[in-house]
Amino acid sequence: MSAGSGSDRTVRAGRRSVEVRRPDKVLFPGGRGTRAYTKGDLIEYHRAVAPFLLPHVRGRPLMLDRRPDGLGGPAFMQKNTPGHYPEWITRVEVGKEGGTVTHTVCDDTATLLYLVDQASITLHRWLSRADLRPPRSRSREDDADPVDRPDRLIFDLDPSGEGRDAFETVRETARLLGELLDELRLPSALMTTGSRGLHVIVPLDRRQGFDEVRAFARDVADTLADAHPDRLTTAARKKDRGDRLYLDVQRNAYAQTAVAPWTVRALPGAPVAAPVSWEQLDDPELHAGRWTVADAVEHARTDPWRGLPRRGRALGPARRRLDALGG
Repeated sequence: MSAGSGSDRTVRAGRRSVEVRRPDKVLFPGGRGTRAYTKGDLIEYHRAVAPFLLPHVRGRPLMLDRRPDGLGGPAFMQKNTPGHYPEWITRVEVGKEGGTVTHTVCDDTATLLYLVDQASITLHRWLSRADLRPPRSRSREDDADPVDRPDRLIFDLDPSGEGRDAFETVRETARLLGELLDELRLPSALMTTGSRGLHVIVPLDRRQGFDEVRAFARDVADTLADAHPDRLTTAARKKDRGDRLYLDVQRNAYAQTAVAPWTVRALPGAPVAAPVSWEQLDDPELHAGRWTVADAVEHARTDPWRGLPRRGRALGPARRRLDALGG
């Protein structure tokens, strides 16, 4: 950071300069074994992690978890882009019931740092992009709005309890789900949520709409839950789950969001949603908040998703294999 007027600072990000107001303001108070983090700390973290974070949010509508007074103050989820945001920040207007909403899109480091200055602690991303697919043989399907066609499918493994024992259930479920996805010949990746559980993510080729993707995800989850009814459930209502782990596929829908890789969670200690390799699932030290602002960048440099294919897969063949498993 370079000096500015008063306590403010100016940060250079590519061709742009971003003013950071009150960088010494504490957003994450310390205590109970966790350290405090200021807005300036978050700015430095996001400057360093930007090369790893930005590929996962470019072109995607965002919902922002904002905490202007830090963890101890009020919180609100921001969808619509305020009018005072700089004109150089990308926006995308998408449909909603009864109208439209204009989401912020984070395409570069300057935007990322601006959002941090606005006390946007957590970036929640859509599972689809608003950009246009590269042209190829055109058909009626190709002309569909790309924001209606996800390129990510997410299983949210949400434990019923807290602590190490609860996360062991998450770990075991991730293994079972990974094995099933392998049987369906779908590549998958793991990510700690920074909160309680794990996300299992499947890259898609954007041929199917949200309804079809969610139906497939639900059938995969039902298949797994039916095989392990004492441990797993797809019951949406908590009273119906008991002590079983919830296989949540509800994020696979239009306008739903999931935490972005490498984003910070609004929890004590500033934990980070961190990609991990399947091999790291066996690490006894792994848990949902394993990495924080203090060490996530070092972990990011190991490229834990290096084996994940760059191109997403079609669901058609996987659907046929899944149906065949059902007999």
